[in-house]
Amino acid sequence: MKKPLILVTNDDGITAPGLRVLIHIMNKIGDVVVVAPDSPQSGMGHAITINDTLYLKKEKIDNGPQCEYSISGTPADCVKFAIREILDRKPDLCVSGINHGANSSINVIYSGTMSAAVEAGIEGVKSIGFSLLNYSWDANFKPCESYIYKICLTVLNKKESNIILNVNFPSITNKFKGIKVCRQAKGYWEDNYEKRISPLGKEYYWLTGKFINQDDRKDTDEWALKHGYVSIVPVSYDMTSNEGFNKMKEWIID
Repeated sequence: MKKPLILVTNDDGITAPGLRVLIHIMNKIGDVVVVAPDSPQSGMGHAITINDTLYLKKEKIDNGPQCEYSISGTPADCVKFAIREILDRKPDLCVSGINHGANSSINVIYSGTMSAAVEAGIEGVKSIGFSLLNYSWDANFKPCESYIYKICLTVLNKKESNIILNVNFPSITNKFKGIKVCRQAKGYWEDNYEKRISPLGKEYYWLTGKFINQDDRKDTDEWALKHGYVSIVPVSYDMTSNEGFNKMKEWIID
């Protein structure tokens, strides 16, 4: 039997330690092709490059059987380009990450990691975004490895093609308590812009802020991460509000 073809990408860039760990795990499962940004693209959301050129470079970052490329674009660009220009068939699975930092709650909207997974889902490819609640470049991904392996095998064995998962790991260095299938917690970022002065005397601004969790129920990703569980949230690119749709049927708009 053919090994599954697995597309690996991220938003932290081709050299990110989280990506290297994910490649290592995927090599145990199937034939791996890596297409990742040539520089960090965190917070890019689902942006695509339409007003600039894209550059592709064949890479060999470390040892392994994987085929690697970097692109001068966004995570969504990487998935689009891989499927249209690099791969000779549609991948059986696309995995994105492992992100340095969580993508729980509203962060999924801004996340380049998850936008790559969603782009794969739009293309009809099963996809998973993996993130660790640790922003350090030297984060310990070891506790995540067995979970990633099992989750990927489970998804590959499912008949459904419309699978997009947002998987987040808590920031603990020992054993996780287990897995919880969750809702996306309701929350938002309370943004601030810090005004600074450059060495040339020009004003500039740096985005800061804090996350406000408005949802303390036990079935949310925020609760799971806070209590030491791996959270899995099924994601859809259909942004229709079913509640709003049903309510608007009663409206009368002339």
